[in-house]
Amino acid sequence: MLVQFWFKFGATFYRAMIYGGVILNFTFYIPIIFLFIIIYVFHKRRQTLVVRRIIERKRTGGYTEMKELAQRFINKDCVIYSFDGGRQFIGVIKEVTDGAILVEKDGKIEAINLDFVIRIREYPTNKNGKKKSVILD
Repeated sequence: MLVQFWFKFGATFYRAMIYGGVILNFTFYIPIIFLFIIIYVFHKRRQTLVVRRIIERKRTGGYTEMKELAQRFINKDCVIYSFDGGRQFIGVIKEVTDGAILVEKDGKIEAINLDFVIRIREYPTNKNGKKKSVILD
């Protein structure tokens, strides 16, 4: 019984390859690939636009408010979000300078460019004061 199934499946697959069946009909996949390319191009354009805005704002000195807000979180366990790919940094903020935030996690210090920070928040806790294991935004 199993041998007959595999034989029939193999013959069907072979016929589909020869006669342009559904399995290898590449014209079906062309619009899907084209759609992914368009989405990728728009995503890259948006990213470059955000970087240009950040550079322009940095030249005019418009990021002093983020520095002041980040100083409120010194010595607190925080989650820091950056705009590039939705990257998150988790740790204790130790120092805030003009262009960077120093974050300590597991005894290691990490510098994060303040120009690319979108959001800073304290690490969420549950009712008992323990850290949540999963952060959902």
